[in-house]
Amino acid sequence: MTELRNVDADAARFRTRVLVIGAVVFLAFCLIVARLLFLQVVRHEDLAAQAESNRTAIVPIVPNRGLILDRNGVVLATNYSAYTLEITPARAGVLDDTINALSKVVEIQTRDRRRFKRLMEESRNFESLPIRTRLTDEEVARFAAQRYRFPGVDIKARLFRNYPLGDVASHAIGYIGRINQAEKSRIQDSEDEANYRGTEHIGKLGIEQSYEAALHGTTGVEQMETSAGGRAVRKLSSRAATPGDSVMLSIDIKLQKLVEDLYGTRRGALVAIDPRNGEILALVSMPKFDPNLFVEGIDVENWAALNESIDKPLLNRALRGTYPPGSTYKPFMALAALQLGKRSASLVVNDPGSYTFGGHTFRSHEGGLGGGDMHRAIQFSS
Repeated sequence: MTELRNVDADAARFRTRVLVIGAVVFLAFCLIVARLLFLQVVRHEDLAAQAESNRTAIVPIVPNRGLILDRNGVVLATNYSAYTLEITPARAGVLDDTINALSKVVEIQTRDRRRFKRLMEESRNFESLPIRTRLTDEEVARFAAQRYRFPGVDIKARLFRNYPLGDVASHAIGYIGRINQAEKSRIQDSEDEANYRGTEHIGKLGIEQSYEAALHGTTGVEQMETSAGGRAVRKLSSRAATPGDSVMLSIDIKLQKLVEDLYGTRRGALVAIDPRNGEILALVSMPKFDPNLFVEGIDVENWAALNESIDKPLLNRALRGTYPPGSTYKPFMALAALQLGKRSASLVVNDPGSYTFGGHTFRSHEGGLGGGDMHRAIQFSS
């Protein structure tokens, strides 16, 4: 028996299927076009910036820090070049194995490893980071002989801060040290954030801190093209760093050292001022400290010796010490009396050796100086 098919019904079902499939395909193409428009038009600038950021990297060039000089041009703070052992993580393979192998050629202490780990967390893996600083000539020679074993490891010359006169005028000059977390947060919240990219040190006390903006200089940049793995391929552009300005002080370092030597082991403070213009010729606080200890991070022993000393060598007594004015105040009172016409320089006043005011007796010379004019009173501190 031959089955009779309903041709019209089959054709209708076929047309319906074709329309549904066509609608699905059309909708899919619409979604693709809409997504394409969203990515290419709406988010074009954002994605283009991300792509450029992935393709290139900005490497900071740290500027040379400015010098500090006394009034006669004597250098109080300078920079010197020394060899550092540096690792580029993107080219060094397994870092722990590399560092362990390096430690058999050049001494690498635990604190060096901690510092390198911290630097890695704050840097990109194509940057060259120091694992050891201030290598000796012998250490440089030992590494150079085995350099072929360490891809991504190299010897470079960097500038380090130095205070050639040691502890002389240490409280006035201050020192630089590694940027701590509080200082880092403050820099990130300021307009100087970009200028401190790649910088590890900052002024901590004295002139180094007060004139940080002038001494630091302007950071330069290199734009590097990088591979997908973050390895530097070639340099695209660069802008050189601008060295910091030199700062010349009014202090005469010979006078400063003379006063410090006269103090010896005693504690105290002295500020010598030029009465003609108010310039500070010497700012002495005793005892003092060696600022070179702080440049690369002070060790535990030296920090304990300074911080726990009963002499408190880190206290700037010239600025933070509080002392009674004593006899240094008397000439100003005499000038005020002359200015107001309350006393004359020739008026003779009897000094019995004490003076009672507000129910309290203030005592001076034993037995007093007797009668004396203003000149004699200042001469003998009456």
